[in-house]
Order: sequence, then structure tokens, then C-alpha cells
Amino acid sequence: MAYMMKLSKFFSLLAFICMFIINLSFPGYAAADTLGNETDKLALLAFKSQITEDPLGVLASWNDSFHFCNWTGVTCSNEQQRVIILNLQGQRLSATLTSYVGNFSFINLLDLSGNSFHGEIPPELGKLGRIQNLNLSNNLLGGEIPPVLSNCSSLRGLALDHNYLVESVPPELGSLSELRKLYLGNNNLTGSVPASLGNLSSLQELDMSYNQLKGEIPSTISQLMNLQVFRLSVNNLSGEFPPALYNLTSLEFLALSFNNFTGKLSNNIGLSYPNLQKIWLAYNFLTGSIPESFSNASNLQNIDLLHNNFTGKVPRSFGKLDLQYFSIGFNHLGSGEPDGLNFITSLTNCSNLELLHIGDNQFEGVTPVSIANLSTKLIEIYLEGNQINGNIPKGISNLVNLHTLFMRSNYLNGTIPDTLGMLSNLGALVLGSNQLTGKIPPSLGNMTRLINLFLYDNHLEGGIPSSLGKLQPTGNHICFK
Repeated sequence: MAYMMKLSKFFSLLAFICMFIINLSFPGYAAADTLGNETDKLALLAFKSQITEDPLGVLASWNDSFHFCNWTGVTCSNEQQRVIILNLQGQRLSATLTSYVGNFSFINLLDLSGNSFHGEIPPELGKLGRIQNLNLSNNLLGGEIPPVLSNCSSLRGLALDHNYLVESVPPELGSLSELRKLYLGNNNLTGSVPASLGNLSSLQELDMSYNQLKGEIPSTISQLMNLQVFRLSVNNLSGEFPPALYNLTSLEFLALSFNNFTGKLSNNIGLSYPNLQKIWLAYNFLTGSIPESFSNASNLQNIDLLHNNFTGKVPRSFGKLDLQYFSIGFNHLGSGEPDGLNFITSLTNCSNLELLHIGDNQFEGVTPVSIANLSTKLIEIYLEGNQINGNIPKGISNLVNLHTLFMRSNYLNGTIPDTLGMLSNLGALVLGSNQLTGKIPPSLGNMTRLINLFLYDNHLEGGIPSSLGKLQPTGNHICFK
């Protein structure tokens, strides 16, 4: 037993001597970690010193009572005890960003989103060579995007959206070869879309919507073969619908609404986007017919072509899709042909349809009775501003979840069906400017959630049913004349 104790002491002494020799031979070895740790701690304290509001008290733990690796929002590496994550997302902090954030030389995730950081983005962030995800979205940051962020060569995610950033998008960002997600939307960015972004061969999501970008989409965008989400809505972009976009075969979501795009869509658009789920092209100046090939994009669920200049018939092949949102209003569709509404029958196959907007076009003919067989998940139907005649189908009462029914400004005749009173979830019934006759059905009083009832400019007779007094007492908008 005594022998074993002596042996143990011998090995302990030997280990101590070895460590002593190592420290003599490499005097900077131990000091480097200590110095690095101190740099991270000082950077954290400098960051804290700029905080002017901390209503949730999340930085209360940032003191010498705890090792800085145990401070709220801080994660360190196990071996070197260096800061690798600083995550203070949504903590309602208010401050300017100190240049010391550039001293977290080992950090790979910095998330300060959802706070009230203001001032400019420190260019010192460009020193973070190991950072993979930088999220400063949903703050009050202004100024320009620092071009030196392109030095963060390991970046996979860069989110600067929902701020007040100005000037142009730095073309230097096109050198971030590892970038997967780039979010710059909801700022005040100007200038054009940099052609250099076409070099981001790994990019999967690109959002620059809600800015003031102008010019055409560069042809280099066609090189982004891994792009799944492309959002440039609400800008001042122009030119014909970019042919380069048809090369983006991985696209799942294409949003270009509220721009100035012109020209026709390719007849093969549905073949170009086999994975497409959502396409938003509303409020542009697109012309021509709606391509039949949309039905080849078998995953397509959400189509918004509102406010363009499309003409011709609506393809019946849309019934092959599992549509949830189908908005083609404010165009020139139908072209006055009596069978222009026949496509509605095909939509009865879309069992998940929630919104149908075909208002303000040139559709003629009678409302198909098949409208009663549309999805019971339908919440909104807009048929207004066309040349639709005939009776209102009684079977509309089958659409039990309907909240909004707009059929104003058509040539509807006959009486208002009693069955409409079965639509207990209806909040808006707009039948004004038609040729409806007869009395107002007392059953409308059963629609206890009805707020907007417009029956003006018809040929109705009789008084207002007392049952309508059961409608919501406040916030109503009721018009009969």
C-alpha cells in the first residue's frame, strides 16, 4: 500500500515537471489562451457598456460573479473557452453596436435580431473570419452595408433585413462563396441588383424585397442553380420578365410583385419550375395569356397574378393542382367569351382552396352551379366587377367557412337566396350594383358575424327585415340604397 502511494506521488511530480518544461519551452502557449479569454471578456463588457435599455434584465448576469462563458446569451468552446456564440435575439435591448464586436475572433454565430440597436453596422465585423451566421435583422440600424463584410469568408447566413439601411448593395458580397441565405429586405436600399450576386453558387434564399432597387435583374442570376427562395417584391425593378429566371429550376418561392415588369410569361414556365410552390407576380404590367403549363408545376399551391394585363381564357388545367390561393383579379381575362367561367368547375378538385379572386376582369356568363362544390375551406371569394349574369347559386351555402363574398358590379338577377343565411361565418356580403329583385331574406339576420352588408343599386323591394337587428351592434357597414 505504501509502495502504491509513493508511485502515485512520483507520477504527479513527473507530470508537474513536464508541464513546467513545456511552459519554459513555449512561454506563449498558456498565455495565449488567457489573453484570448481576456479579449473576449473585454469585448463583452464593452458591448454591455453601450446598452442603454435592458428591460428584461438579461445582462444582469454579466459580472464577475460568473465566468463570462456562463453569462446569458454567451456560449464558449469547451477546450479554449472562447466565445463562439452570442445570441441575444428578441431581448428588447437598445444600444449602438460597439466596434469591439470585431474582437470575437472565434465566434461563429452572432444573433442580435429583434432588438433596438441603432447607429451604423460596425465595419469591424469584417474581422470575424470564423463567423458563419450573422443576424442583425429587426433593429433600427442605418447607414450603408459595410463592404468589408465580404471578408467574413465563412458566412453561410447574413440577415440584415427590417432595418433602415441605405445606399446600394455592395457588389463585394458576391465573393461570399459559402453563403446560403441572404436577407436584405425591408430597408431603404437603392441602386441595382449587383451582377456579382450570381457568383453565390451555394445561395438558397435571397430576399431583397421592400426596398427601392431599380433597373433590370442581371442575367447572372441564372447561375444560382441552388436558389429556392427569390424575393424582390416592392421595388422599382423594370424590364421584361427576366429570361434568366427560367434557369432557376430549384425555385420553390418566386416573389416579384409590385414592380414594373412587362412582357409575357414563357409558355413553358411550369416546366421550368418543377418544385415551385408559390409564385407572386401581382401589380406589374405583364401581358399575354396565363400559361397552361402552370399545371406541370405539381407542387404549386399559391398563385398571385393580381393587377396585370393578362388576357384570354383561364386554363382548366389549374384543377390538377392542390391550390390554396388563386388570385387573378384586375386583369382582362375572359375577353367577353360566354364560357369564360368554365374553369371554376375544374377548381372543385382543389380541396384545400382558401381564396379565389377573379374580380375586375371581363368574365361573362352565368355563375356555374359548381361553385357550390368548391372547397369547404374557402374563406374569400371575389367575383366582382365582371359581366356575370343569372342567379346567385343557392348552393353557395355549402361553403360553410366563407368569410367574404364579393359579387358587386355584375348583372346578377333573380332573388337573394334564403340559403345565404346559413353562412354563419360570413363577415362581408357585397352584392351591390346588380339587378337583383325581390325582398331581402330575413335569414340574413342569422349571419351573426356579418359586419359589411352592401345591397345598394339593385331592384329590391319591401322593408328591411327586423332580423337584421341581430347583427353585431358596433362596427357595421350596411348599405341598401
